[in-house]
Amino acid sequence: PPSIYRYTIETGESTLFRKTEVKIKTDDFVTEQVFFTSKDGTKVPMFLTYKKGMVRNGQNPVLMYGYGGFNIPITPGFSTSNAFFVEQGGIYVSVTLRGGSEYGEKWHKAGMLEKKQNVFDDFIGAAEHLIKEKYTNNQKIAIRGGSNGGLLVGAAMTQRPDLFKVALPAVGVLDMLRYHKFTVGWGWAVEYGNADSASHFPYLYKYSPYHNLKPGIDYPATLVTTADHDDRVVPAHSFKFASRLQEYNAGSNPMLIRIETNAGHGAGKPTSKQIEETTDIWSFVMYHLKMPFKEPVSTTPKKGF
Repeated sequence: PPSIYRYTIETGESTLFRKTEVKIKTDDFVTEQVFFTSKDGTKVPMFLTYKKGMVRNGQNPVLMYGYGGFNIPITPGFSTSNAFFVEQGGIYVSVTLRGGSEYGEKWHKAGMLEKKQNVFDDFIGAAEHLIKEKYTNNQKIAIRGGSNGGLLVGAAMTQRPDLFKVALPAVGVLDMLRYHKFTVGWGWAVEYGNADSASHFPYLYKYSPYHNLKPGIDYPATLVTTADHDDRVVPAHSFKFASRLQEYNAGSNPMLIRIETNAGHGAGKPTSKQIEETTDIWSFVMYHLKMPFKEPVSTTPKKGF
């Protein structure tokens, strides 16, 4: 859990000032790094966190998270929210996708511009590996990502709707043909390309989540999240994606959108709004992954006095 230390310049000593108290027995958690082979033969790692004693019986609920872009590294870190999912018996998976900087600029360039599909292939490959190795099955996998990670979720669920049970695209870039026409979107062209270019249009159109939704498909249960004042990735991306998803979906899974008011691109929300959004997301995930709520061991009231 996060801790704040007080540093004394005169003595060079650091002392604990405040530590976040988490009512979950995180000592029972295990994190391991697993490598799998992506579509083009590249070895890609992912970090799995789960409770000790997890059995690889193909029935474990899984939440996969990824970003894969803009030279941003996604490395292991602590999250109280994700710890809750693990406490409830889930496996939290963070995939080290190409497009980030985890293995240098070569790794970044392997997931940008015309090679962006590598990122989605890595994510899909991770899910296939988890199923193959009996961690889970396609009815027990939820996928989550925000911003560029929302694009990742949108692309994965439109390319392989059969592979996931739940999709959580947050403040995502979902229309790859017009993203550059809104607010600061033009600045992302160095990473994605620009659909106004004849050489860029074909590959952008090929994976653009909004343009690859098709009628008659049974899509995963989807909760799109956005905010009405997001001036980085305008909410129009989420609005139109959710609308078309609701129109085209042929199955019984719900296609929902949650629009936060007086909020932006994720950061700066008051604690109350963070709690409300987190509650909605985990309720949605646990319901569709068929995860009964378990009272955390460390907070179970003791009997008697």
